[in-house]
Amino acid sequence: MAGIDAKSDAIYELVEEGSGVEKLATGFTFTEGPIWHPTEQYLLFSDMPGDVRRKYTPDGTVVETMRPSFKCNGLTYDADLNLLVCEHVTSSLVRERPNGVRETLAYHYKGKYLNSPNDVCVRSDGSIYFSDPWYGRFPGFGVQRERELGWQGVFHIPPGGGQNELQLALPEDEFDMPNGLCFSPDESLLYINDTPRAHIKVWDVNADGSLTNGRMFFDGVGTGVIEEGIPDGMKCDERGNIWVSGPKGVWVISPTGEHLGTIEVPENVGNFTWGGADWRTLYIPSTSSLYSIRTKVGPRREPYMR
Repeated sequence: MAGIDAKSDAIYELVEEGSGVEKLATGFTFTEGPIWHPTEQYLLFSDMPGDVRRKYTPDGTVVETMRPSFKCNGLTYDADLNLLVCEHVTSSLVRERPNGVRETLAYHYKGKYLNSPNDVCVRSDGSIYFSDPWYGRFPGFGVQRERELGWQGVFHIPPGGGQNELQLALPEDEFDMPNGLCFSPDESLLYINDTPRAHIKVWDVNADGSLTNGRMFFDGVGTGVIEEGIPDGMKCDERGNIWVSGPKGVWVISPTGEHLGTIEVPENVGNFTWGGADWRTLYIPSTSSLYSIRTKVGPRREPYMR
């Protein structure tokens, strides 16, 4: 049975000793991009190869909400509860309003199509950051096609901005495949992982949204081999600990860079998010199934949670 692989007793300040994940649903292709709706109390998640978006409700019901879904990946809400969607098929970051209106926020940079937006987070001032590896140009997880940019970056959209305001947040050569990204609780830091390099770096976030003083935060989240489990989805809790997918499940790393332990999951984890009425349930879509575990700590309070 999957449990907690503790590296430090400090992990038990975050999850109950002796606890483990519970399987909530199964039968999917490859699950990703979970996000909890704070007022309607349901979980959305992506199934990229299946080209479908699904909704899970706490009574155990799973229904389709969009098919085809443009093989969407990362999902989040902004402060107005508009859904931000990373789409592999269209190489776009899209905003879906509650009334059904779709708006493309980003799809090209300097006249070239983006690779395939992967994961996205929102700052309290409304600015948006997203990673752009090229997994969405792989067969199955997207549509196989040639890349136009030739590099994989992280982008920034200033508050109220769109395609015309799209900015490259860091140099073109900074990443191999940037993937998960998240802010510290006070938004002074932005963490970004690089999947093949199996590490997490951190940057200072300036008032204007620019990123400076990049440095290594944690190296060695596995070896970067997909079959073993890789750094992919990543979140920060309210105490500043970093939770990231990796070998055997979800790794928990302290703000000082200590691996506190791993929440073991029977399948490889793509991403995860907190939800529930008290924000103490961690939902973990993992390959073909959806799992959850209760935690003693909640997430960094993102704009949509307030």
